[in-house]
Amino acid sequence: MGAAVVRDGTIVWRGSVGYRDVEHRQNVDRGTVFRLASVSKAITATAAAKLMEQGALDVDAPVQAMLPWLDVRWAPLTPRQLAAHTSGLPHYQPVDDARGGVHYAKVRDAVAVFRDRELLSSPGTRYSYSSWGYTLLSAVIEARVGIPFLDFLASRVTQGLAIGPDATDTGNPSAARAYEFVDGKAVPAAPHDYSYTWAGGGLGATPEALARFGGRLMAGDVVAPATFEWMLRPTRLNSGSAAAERDYEVGFGWRVQRDADGDRIAHHAGVTSGARSALVLWPDRKLGVSLLSNAMWVSSIEQTSMLLAAPFKPVAEIPERKPCPFTASRYEGQFNGRTFVGTARFSVEGGLCTGVLSLPAEPLGAWLNKFPQKDASTLRIIGIDPRGSLSRAVLVTPIGLHELRTEGRRGYVARLATSQAVSLRFVSGINPDPEPPVESKGDMAGLRPPHA
Repeated sequence: MGAAVVRDGTIVWRGSVGYRDVEHRQNVDRGTVFRLASVSKAITATAAAKLMEQGALDVDAPVQAMLPWLDVRWAPLTPRQLAAHTSGLPHYQPVDDARGGVHYAKVRDAVAVFRDRELLSSPGTRYSYSSWGYTLLSAVIEARVGIPFLDFLASRVTQGLAIGPDATDTGNPSAARAYEFVDGKAVPAAPHDYSYTWAGGGLGATPEALARFGGRLMAGDVVAPATFEWMLRPTRLNSGSAAAERDYEVGFGWRVQRDADGDRIAHHAGVTSGARSALVLWPDRKLGVSLLSNAMWVSSIEQTSMLLAAPFKPVAEIPERKPCPFTASRYEGQFNGRTFVGTARFSVEGGLCTGVLSLPAEPLGAWLNKFPQKDASTLRIIGIDPRGSLSRAVLVTPIGLHELRTEGRRGYVARLATSQAVSLRFVSGINPDPEPPVESKGDMAGLRPPHA
């Protein structure tokens, strides 16, 4: 996987780990191109918003009037509804299981795949995620500009950036191979043609190019700042309520919510065969992060992305600075109402407080190791306070990075999922094999969070 952080339009950090080609032991590097999956939707929505600000697209006019060839029985639906997933169009259905085995030369040909399907709901009445909706939105864009959708993106939206149609299995030496996990091992994913939805999940990019796109967007270099702000306003259903899913509201192609510090974020994530992706922006701070993987299963990817950017995002001063617990030799934890204990060891690496915790099989180990990745027997803690304290930290687990926040005077808590959290308390004692708290320049395993 690879990641990049952009601040004020400049790439301030980039990192990579693992292989772009497992069989040939070729490492991921800054030029590796990954599938973007549904992060493609954020780019497509931006293209539509650009046409709107130029007066070339009425986002509230019926799509049927813009596409005379679209002979359908649907109630009138609009580009705004397509971008916000409120059009009523279905997502992929069982009949679409073989969709990646056909190449569509024209977007219009891809629309023919679903044009006879029934709407799941009346347009504007509820949120229902649909990649087919973005295929239709790209057809509208083509109709308004008179050139192929991909050409419009390259010339007017992502110009100069390494962003384009998926390059996997095309012979491009920079493209990452796509993998799936089978019994904890990475195996090549079957070839997949994304011409049925370039707009909804078929683009590819380097992590740096995707982060730069986010930086340009926040700087007003893709669409005007007022247009970007308009994109982040929650879409209203016919009832007047905001289109929403889980813990975020849905704007014009972007998901919008507040992070744990109360800052506004705009984001999108994606998952598809051989890929997991995320782009997270803090518009009010001109900060953004991209994280791309060439394996389908990478959990907690948005949270992991945000923590990679955390060292570049100042927060209010923490009232009580918690020192690195060098004397701790064990810890007590709680997960799902059950208590567990393990060993702990802390030191300083690269100026940051770091720790290694044993991972008991029950209850936390069993939950973390049930997912497709390799089982783990330890957890890592990496402080992100450059002063070496543990006031801000990251818990590194097999399923991603999780912010470790202080809880009371002695404890910490990390949210692992929407309804799952683990509490930790470090206990001082005699370490049977003590490590002095000295500076170390040893390599941190995996994608360690950067520090400014």
